[in-house]
Amino acid sequence: MAFIIAIDGPAASGKGTIGRALAADLGFHHLDTGLLYRATGVKGGDPVAAARGLVAADLARDDLRSAEAGQAASRVAAIPEVRAALIDFQRRFAMREPGAVLDGRDIGTVICPQADLKLYVVASDQVRAMRRASELGADPAEMLAQLQERDRRDSQRASAPLRPADDAVVLDTTDLTIEQAVAAALSAVGRRRAT
Repeated sequence: MAFIIAIDGPAASGKGTIGRALAADLGFHHLDTGLLYRATGVKGGDPVAAARGLVAADLARDDLRSAEAGQAASRVAAIPEVRAALIDFQRRFAMREPGAVLDGRDIGTVICPQADLKLYVVASDQVRAMRRASELGADPAEMLAQLQERDRRDSQRASAPLRPADDAVVLDTTDLTIEQAVAAALSAVGRRRAT
């Protein structure tokens, strides 16, 4: 039976970096579920039709990591029909052997509430803004405003709001290096597998 790791948290908290590292270390499959929403948002047109028509090539677009794609993802993710169109894809992915790591905003609460391990990755707003600004070559103050707007929208949406699962392990990466954050996540995996 597949071992499922659900990683949730706000943008630029480190969840994607941790997710990729865990998958590589454990030999698991990895899905950045935000790419599904980013691809849906940047396709334009009717968002529900875009979500239903996603193909693998849509997830390989060069513009999916832009700030604009992130904002578009947040807007379409608030549409319940878009979320419903993408749920089955994510749940099928999670069942891949020997295990899967999915990172997003509602993995532990909606997509895989039965996940073997749920991590909720956070970092201070200022650190997240600096990380994203560095990644995109953008202004940190502008990034801070965008991240806070996105967090507000994602936390307040009626369908699958951003929040930790009740049984999630909270991992604050504010003062951690990438190596320290991955080590903390691997330690959480080890503890869960031992039970």
